[in-house]
Amino acid sequence: MAQAASKETVGLSVVDKLRMLLDITKTISRSLDLQEVLNLVMDTLDSLIPYDAAGIYLVKHLRPTDWQAGDEETTVFHTEAVRGYDIADMQELHLKMGEGLIGHVAVSGRPFISPDVRKEPRYVNARARTRSEMVAPIISNEEVIGVFDLESDELNAYRNDDLEVLMLLASQVAIIIEKVMLHEQLIEKQRLETQLEVARQVQLELLPARDPQLEGFDISAYNFPTEEVSGDYYDWMRIYDDQIGIVIADVSGKGVPAALLMAFLRASLRAATHIGYATNISMAKVNYLLWESIERNQFVTAFYGILDAQKSTLAYSNAGHNPPLLLNAAGTTKFIEKGEQPLGMFRDTRYHEYYLAFEPGDVLVLYTDGATEATNASGEEFGPERLAQAVKKLYDRPARELIAGLQLEILEWTNNVGSHDDVTFFVIKAIK
Repeated sequence: MAQAASKETVGLSVVDKLRMLLDITKTISRSLDLQEVLNLVMDTLDSLIPYDAAGIYLVKHLRPTDWQAGDEETTVFHTEAVRGYDIADMQELHLKMGEGLIGHVAVSGRPFISPDVRKEPRYVNARARTRSEMVAPIISNEEVIGVFDLESDELNAYRNDDLEVLMLLASQVAIIIEKVMLHEQLIEKQRLETQLEVARQVQLELLPARDPQLEGFDISAYNFPTEEVSGDYYDWMRIYDDQIGIVIADVSGKGVPAALLMAFLRASLRAATHIGYATNISMAKVNYLLWESIERNQFVTAFYGILDAQKSTLAYSNAGHNPPLLLNAAGTTKFIEKGEQPLGMFRDTRYHEYYLAFEPGDVLVLYTDGATEATNASGEEFGPERLAQAVKKLYDRPARELIAGLQLEILEWTNNVGSHDDVTFFVIKAIK
């Protein structure tokens, strides 16, 4: 078929070829599907230039996880549309940048004609019948994004005017590929924005609608979200009139997966609370459920406690979460460094239950790492010590106002940029 078309193209004038090139461009520009565009190019190419085999190869940048053992290259060619090759030959062909005539053109950015591939040391034999070859780069924004390759069973099949036509077609294909990729990026951006909005709504639905009321205590919690959805979470559950369960957690990841993991955590902890498990037993059971259900790269840091108003005590377990900050009436601060591994990392992690006795005037501040890891213009983190100083300065304020003051301190530190991650506070004040 290609050879028959090539005979018809021999007598075509330059004007005729340019007119045909324009028609081809109009045809392929109607589609926003990359694979369809490239197939349309291949289906119409032989009306311009004779070939027995041809292909369009796009440059693919590999991620480190795609590398093979001992492979130092990070760029290869991905076959997008080919004609005239044996499938078995194409499956064995894995060219990298610089390899073969295709790789050479991709690196140099300059077209190449080989009248006799048998005399070309760079040639990689992917087709036994090929005798001559013409290769042209596909360039977008001064970067080679792909390569056109035409092969013929005849010696010296391609001339400079063929190359000029192929280069013109390559430039048009580059523009269309760029348009298609921009469209795909727009679609992906819209998809991600939709996903983030869904995740944000899930997160908001999971957070309590009001602060808990418990005799002898002033309690408040609040989440300051970033534009993206992380997995910050807090909750409280009424156990008895004088007891509540409190939770603050940070789920790994972002978007819908993090929001779903947050929902799973909420349901699991609430179920354990209603059954009446001690905090360490609840943590162990939730840990096993998470380990059994989530991906290995996912985990949750969480602080779970039961606050007893009658005894003025907090029984708690800490699964890898930031150490709580305790400030007493005398102005002494300390971070409580007690706890075990995050939830979901190991199957049989053992958790312990610890106790904190509240004295009148004590303030306990639970927080997520978005607070301490907020950075200023110099890249310096807000850090635990600044958090402690801020709590001391705001000590006399009610719990809700104390939280608002802490957020203002972070905003001032970041020059009103805010933290790059969600910030959540859970404050418990023992009323004097």
